[in-house]
Amino acid sequence: MTESFRRSGEYENPQGPQGDAYQGAYPQQQHASSPVNPEWPPPPTHQPMQQAAQQPAAQPVTGEPETTQLPEFSALPEETPHSAHAKQKRTRGPIALLAAVAIVAAAVGGGTAYAFQELTGKTQVVSSSTTTSVVPSSKKGDVATIAAAVSPSVVEIAATLSNGTSTGSGVIITSNGEIVTNNHVISGAQSVKVTTSTGKSYTAKIVGTDSAKDLALIKLQGASGLSPATLGNSDGVQVGDTVVAIGSPEGLSGTVTSGIVSALNRDVTVSTDESQDQQSQGSGSGGGGQWPFSFGGQQFNGDTGSSTTTYKAIQTDASLNPGNSGGALIDAGGNIIGINSAMYSASSSSSSSSSDAGSVGLGFAIPINTVKSDLAKLRAGSTS
Repeated sequence: MTESFRRSGEYENPQGPQGDAYQGAYPQQQHASSPVNPEWPPPPTHQPMQQAAQQPAAQPVTGEPETTQLPEFSALPEETPHSAHAKQKRTRGPIALLAAVAIVAAAVGGGTAYAFQELTGKTQVVSSSTTTSVVPSSKKGDVATIAAAVSPSVVEIAATLSNGTSTGSGVIITSNGEIVTNNHVISGAQSVKVTTSTGKSYTAKIVGTDSAKDLALIKLQGASGLSPATLGNSDGVQVGDTVVAIGSPEGLSGTVTSGIVSALNRDVTVSTDESQDQQSQGSGSGGGGQWPFSFGGQQFNGDTGSSTTTYKAIQTDASLNPGNSGGALIDAGGNIIGINSAMYSASSSSSSSSSDAGSVGLGFAIPINTVKSDLAKLRAGSTS
């Protein structure tokens, strides 16, 4: 119901035997927003207790039902529009304050977590679904834009072995220098050197390895402020999706190639024997030899040996060459969907020289969801 107000005196006195009692019980009050006539001083905000006590009690009229005497309620002067409004304000005050505090806490929650990570030296892996774009949506699928966004997150790895060197690639996953690569890139290494896209070099230590999945985690010494990659969701990958590969084939750091996903869930078999790793990789400083693997009952790039492991891989026709191992396979939005691990070399049956190797559009990558599920084990220092 819409309320309206009149100046004092505009309402007629209630008619009937209870009119005087009504007027004595509820003296007219003027609302704060009502216009004021200068001839009439405004009534007091609260009915004085003494005045209310002096009001004559209403007398019941013969023949009419006895009515409850209303002057008793004059002892509640606080229930005026002003006091009700003030009470409402006082009630809402603490609630509004708590709501404001909750909003502020929610706003700074992420910043607090980040500050805690910086103070404790811990950082989190940046992860997203394949619907999240690292590159602008208008540039989705643009190879140049993807390369510019992700190249700072891909490094070159040089491992010194007992009989030579092994060259591969790696993907930065935290700003303080955690890097994912293939186990066969650093297996048996006496020392590991990492070079970033800016040309800065670091010494790295091996944190954990998982030969069954051909994965390894290394950590740069004294690194900070690096550009971590965003790990996507390999479960959403489909055959025909555009992909970009970045790595250091033959020691040529920051090499970018592109193609499509040509197959999914390929059973790829690789060696887990350390001596086999060194034999296949230790071909001098020219970039490392071919990494032997097999699938479909056929051997590629040599003999994998008797100690092997098999994993499900993403197949791609993006050009991969020796040295791409451990590098990034990236979707159209700039998210990492795989770690490149094996590629067919056409020269494997006729020559052991890596200079004769070349991509024939047959490469494989470990799905990034496999990597994410293995990170806790690697960080714990597993050396399986």
